[in-house]
Amino acid sequence: MHSVGFMRRLLSRLAGDTVYLLVGFPLAIIAFCLTVLGLSSGAGLLVVWVGVPVLALTALVARGLGDVERIRISGVLGTQLARPRYPRSPEGAGWLRRMLTPLSGGQPWLDVLHALVIFPVAILTFCVAVTWWSLTLTGLTYPLYGWVLSNIPDNHGLPELLGFGRGYFVDSLFYGALGVVAAITLYPVVRGCALLQASLGRALLTGVAELQERIEDLTEGRNAAAYAEANALRRLERDIHDGPQQRLVHLAMELSRAQRELERDATAAQNTIGKAITATRETLDELRALSRGIAPPILADRGLAPALAALASRCTVPVELDVQVDERFPALIENTVYFVTAEALTNVAKHSRAELCQVTLSRIGDTLLLTIGDDGVGGAHVAKGHGLSGLADRLRAVEGELAVRSPAGGPTTIVAEVPCG
Repeated sequence: MHSVGFMRRLLSRLAGDTVYLLVGFPLAIIAFCLTVLGLSSGAGLLVVWVGVPVLALTALVARGLGDVERIRISGVLGTQLARPRYPRSPEGAGWLRRMLTPLSGGQPWLDVLHALVIFPVAILTFCVAVTWWSLTLTGLTYPLYGWVLSNIPDNHGLPELLGFGRGYFVDSLFYGALGVVAAITLYPVVRGCALLQASLGRALLTGVAELQERIEDLTEGRNAAAYAEANALRRLERDIHDGPQQRLVHLAMELSRAQRELERDATAAQNTIGKAITATRETLDELRALSRGIAPPILADRGLAPALAALASRCTVPVELDVQVDERFPALIENTVYFVTAEALTNVAKHSRAELCQVTLSRIGDTLLLTIGDDGVGGAHVAKGHGLSGLADRLRAVEGELAVRSPAGGPTTIVAEVPCG
């Protein structure tokens, strides 16, 4: 069953690539002729300004043909291609400005260049595809019609010219073998031609657009990292102000009172010092909890496995930890995995009412896969204003992704993918 499905997909791909090459040939002829005609006419008429609208119309035609080619390329490459952002005339622009807008920017000229460059490539790929299909079909079907050719007087076939002899049987073996070889190599040859033509088209028609999208993604990731860092710093500042700072102020007041009582009432001073010691321990515990937002020395010194084990041991919910990687990664990657785990465990302890939490870290190719699950009440999501939104921002900073499945009533599963290659 698996082999049948594979053959079906292979034949479907072969048919798609063949149609792409066969249809691409007449489209390339049309694009080349229209573009050459438009460019030559427009350049020749520039002296009387009539050439400007002619060139603008040529650019628009090349843009339309480029849109058609982008759709065709998407089918060959199996991915949706980005459409470039063409310049637009500002509101209230004059006729000359509107006329020049289709010619401004780099992408219109790349569309024109594609119409010119793809023409010889389309001729080559078309000829190769037609030749291979012809060899396959005529060679495999030769026994059905070859007896007619073999009985024609003075018909010197290719086998006879190569010294293999003459006759229906010899010709059938020769052309049948040729057809088998062509059939075996048909898919890689046609696929290679389609990829060659489609890759050239993608580079010219969407290369700039894909680069712009990449820049926007990196900018968004940088902004998300800055946003997450700013939120973490504000939260840490607020927690320090509301917690340890107030405790330390109270501790200073208690010690001052103990100092005054020490001269007149040693017992009262001893009680005050005891309260101060208790307050000191509580402050230390709170500072340890706050320090989870800062990368610990154990992470830098020993790596993810010991650092995650320390996190698991401090969680108030029992944690089953399974770290399947032992190599070291760049500091940014390790910090991201550590902080995502720390924040997720904090949410589990505060909100999930779970009895058990499972943390698994594994590597699949160039991606670290962090999975955190609990048997709590569920209802977690990554909307702004909720605890997990900061995790999504932090992961976007390293081009990672966060997926949360947490139906009402539980269980909750959080999956973070962190590129590490």
